[in-house]
Amino acid sequence: MNAIFALKSGTSKIVLGTALAFGSCLTQPVLAQEAPAELPDAVETDDGEGMIIVTARRREERLIDVPIAVTSISGEQLAQRGALDITDVAQSVPNVTLEASRGTNSTLSAFIRGVGQQDPVSGFEQGVGIYLDDVYLNRPQAAVLDIYDVERVEVLRGPQGTLYGRNTIGGAVKYVTRQLPQEFALKARATYGTYNQLEGVVTTSAPISDLVRVGGSIARLTRDGFGENLTTGLDNYDKDLWGARASLEIGGYGEPGLIRITGDYTRDKSNPRGGHRLIPGLVSGAPVLDDVYDTRGGLNDPVQDIEAYGLAMNVSLELSEALTFRSISAWRKDDTATPIDFDALPAVDLDVPGLYLNEQLSQEVQLLYDDGGPLQGLLGFYYLDAKADTLFDVRLFTTVAGLTAFTQAEVDTETYAVFGDFTFDFSEQLSASLGGRYTWDERTADILRQNYVGGGSPTFGGLGIAAGAPATNFQGSAKFKKFTPRASLSFKPTEDHNFYVSYSEGFKGGGFDPRGVGSNAPAAIPGRPTDAEITDFLSFAPESVKNYEIGYKGNLFDGALYVAAAAFRMDYTDVQIPGSVACEVAGLPSFCGVISNAGEARLQGLELEATAQLGRDVLAGGDRLTLSGALGYIDAEYKEYITNIGGIPTDVADFREVQNTPTWTGNAALSYLTPVGAGDLALNTSVSYRSKTFQFELPNPYIDQKGYALWDASIVYSAPGDVWSIGIFGKNLLDKQYKTSGYTFIAANAVTGEIPLGATGFPIPTLGPEGTLTAFYGNPRQVFVTATVQF
Repeated sequence: MNAIFALKSGTSKIVLGTALAFGSCLTQPVLAQEAPAELPDAVETDDGEGMIIVTARRREERLIDVPIAVTSISGEQLAQRGALDITDVAQSVPNVTLEASRGTNSTLSAFIRGVGQQDPVSGFEQGVGIYLDDVYLNRPQAAVLDIYDVERVEVLRGPQGTLYGRNTIGGAVKYVTRQLPQEFALKARATYGTYNQLEGVVTTSAPISDLVRVGGSIARLTRDGFGENLTTGLDNYDKDLWGARASLEIGGYGEPGLIRITGDYTRDKSNPRGGHRLIPGLVSGAPVLDDVYDTRGGLNDPVQDIEAYGLAMNVSLELSEALTFRSISAWRKDDTATPIDFDALPAVDLDVPGLYLNEQLSQEVQLLYDDGGPLQGLLGFYYLDAKADTLFDVRLFTTVAGLTAFTQAEVDTETYAVFGDFTFDFSEQLSASLGGRYTWDERTADILRQNYVGGGSPTFGGLGIAAGAPATNFQGSAKFKKFTPRASLSFKPTEDHNFYVSYSEGFKGGGFDPRGVGSNAPAAIPGRPTDAEITDFLSFAPESVKNYEIGYKGNLFDGALYVAAAAFRMDYTDVQIPGSVACEVAGLPSFCGVISNAGEARLQGLELEATAQLGRDVLAGGDRLTLSGALGYIDAEYKEYITNIGGIPTDVADFREVQNTPTWTGNAALSYLTPVGAGDLALNTSVSYRSKTFQFELPNPYIDQKGYALWDASIVYSAPGDVWSIGIFGKNLLDKQYKTSGYTFIAANAVTGEIPLGATGFPIPTLGPEGTLTAFYGNPRQVFVTATVQF
């Protein structure tokens, strides 16, 4: 699922700000306030005087005036640096982690400032909101978006909810596609590179009349695997994807309204990603493979197949000089069939064929007010009806011949909210903003858990026979509601400096664990939900966060240097922590989900982004040198982490870590643009760094990743008027091997997490006699050439 494709909504100015309100980013931050619009790292929209104009608060403002920690990267920048998909964002934005989730190419695990969710099964809401042209994606499947025909990718850090869409507790990432031009346009892009990377994208559009335009894109994205599955013969870490999108636009470009109807389709038939075993087979003695991209997993049923598609209509109408009405309507559906071989061996030691079936319908309306006076703001309403079905076998044939635990879980969400946010300018120097959101969530669950013997479940073509009564046969619902405020105060001693303080709250509703197994499941902690509407062992309570932030944005040296800095503290309570453990169900070995509101965390840190224009003579035909960078520091620490050890509630906070949250993240990029012949030559290089990353709350020296750096570079020549361009790109040029995620089912001390070794000298397995300790890795060195032509 390396992609989902759709089209942006709204006029260019409205969408630019909406995007920033939702947040996003990629490679080098767009931070320079006075860079000419045609330069590679400047936003294309300006006010005619070189100042970047955004609408992060749903009205036109200079980026420097917005009291929000946001990073925005233009499509031109992404193209200059050869960005492959949305996970590249994490290389350049402070305190952000975005990665493909373990055994898939397209399920996204996202974390911002220590808040996120990496469990993709139904029942768990994501901690970071992913938006595709203003439409919130309720599930992480098919959310690893490819970079093509994109206007911007942006990141907004901290709790969101008073300005748009779904409430999100950690932050938001927004993918924004291009609005159709007013004249006929045709653009084609072709790429060839290492690992037989072969990609082609064709985009075209045409006006039907002065008010109506149609357009669309089709993309074919392929690549051989980085490694091989030595059992099935399939490529491992390959890519095989089709994508398409179409758009109809009515109005815009100075008209009082714009209607944009879009449709998108993605089909990903890439092979399943198999993990690399970090220990030998504890029964078979299968050795650890030399190549980390190779695997031996034997499961290939169901054949991996991901299909995602959707429709959206975005309407913007100016009711008067002061009032604007917006409506965002969307329907989306995605189906994922995937085989996950946890143990990464031919034997059926811990094999999980799975299906993820998701569908959502959403409606958002907004009324924006701005009469040019001291008061500006908006009121909004949001509704989401989403269904998430997860079906999977857990096959433990080497433990008991033909033993399977089958789960069928439908966890549906219905939510609606009202929100508002207003700003009052007391003077040209001082302004205050106040906003709030009231959210109602209802989660409904229908969960069946049934043991089979003699083979897999009939759902996945197995010949197993039901053994005993269902371990779980549950139907229930729970309701959650919460008011979350936001406030900020900005002081601008001059128009080039903005100091701000802000406070915001975030909220994520509770739910039901689809993998929980009745009273047979090991108890998580005694701190179960007390809400009378939450009545079953499968349930968990909401979590919340309070975010305090102080920041500065400024233009220095006559605009040659732009700086954005923020310091924050987040008090994170009732943290939802999902997990999976070995257990017994009806006397048989099995796999059980355990989730709890285990603790409280303190997340505090600093963020710095800067862009320096070291040479700004491009408009006069001269050279231009730009140095940019970002630095993030976060002190992420559990203050309380209560777990059940031997029936006794025990605080193990001193032995737990916040997952997917390195203490340090950083990026430095150098860009040089010089005239060559009649065109321009752009040279870019960047280095990104991430310190040690814990994959789970319980430290594990086998799969945790120590600090590492990645080096990228590119050379791009553009003909006059950008009629054509050609570039060569290098990603991870030093071929660094680094882990992004993993699976583990080995014994560990319940308090300290220490991993004892058995008689073999390797960890003791807890599920499957071969032992499951596998890792997944980021992309190796890739070099590719891209040519683009447009008319």
